[in-house]
Amino acid sequence: MNLHQRIREPGIVLAAGVYDALSALLVEQSGLPAAYLSGASVAYTRFGRSDIGLLSLDDVANVTTNIRERVDLPLIVDADTGFGNALNVMRTVRLLERAGASAIQLEDQTSPKRCGHLQGKSVISTREMCGKIRAAVDARRHAHTLVIARTDAVAVEGFDAALERAARYAEAGADMLFVEAVRSREQMQQVNRQLGPLCPLMANMVEGGMTPVSSAQDLAEIGYRLVIFPGGTVRALTHALQGYLSSLQAHGTTQPWCDRMLDFDGLNAVIGTPQLLALGQRYD
Repeated sequence: MNLHQRIREPGIVLAAGVYDALSALLVEQSGLPAAYLSGASVAYTRFGRSDIGLLSLDDVANVTTNIRERVDLPLIVDADTGFGNALNVMRTVRLLERAGASAIQLEDQTSPKRCGHLQGKSVISTREMCGKIRAAVDARRHAHTLVIARTDAVAVEGFDAALERAARYAEAGADMLFVEAVRSREQMQQVNRQLGPLCPLMANMVEGGMTPVSSAQDLAEIGYRLVIFPGGTVRALTHALQGYLSSLQAHGTTQPWCDRMLDFDGLNAVIGTPQLLALGQRYD
């Protein structure tokens, strides 16, 4: 069942954030139903920098290609602003769809964009964003490739204006709506009351962000069909590495940390090295 079908089934789809093929493989092995390629997490891990519009389309497409070559999991790809105007959006959609994206998320920020939970954002006009959405829908080759329209207008124009924008984005052809950085459960409920009849809705859970972090079950009860935890993976990794490196610096050896890490054979088992070597022997 593809993602287009899953979001129309009862319940909610939970997608964990990924930033490369290894993190996507671990999500797939965990049994979670979908992965979300987070632009912020790619910026964190590739550049060691913040999510402030530093990524290019090629950066995102290359990571998407690497992930899709390794896993079959439904993959939602964060395409930021589409990397330009409506014509750029068309190229972005075509490239990411060929690379293996199951869904492509576009937002209405100006360029350069910034993380949806940072201050100082600005947005393009509703009319321009609707044009981008129409361009994305026209550019995709397969109807089951979802176009997700995100609005960041809550922080710029206010909550009511964000709802009005999102409704227009549904009219323009978006398959799913994402109102970023809502501030309370009450606002989340209002989003679903007003926009739920128009389109399936997506929620974004950012630890320490503007939106209260809720469980997938709670969000499903509110009415959401997809929830992403985009940055939790890299935040967990960063915390674990800080502990590991602190221990290594203090002891001069990894021995005290060995019970909290995989050994050589353990990692090779996760990434499938024995199976890969066996496959290679078939062609000797």
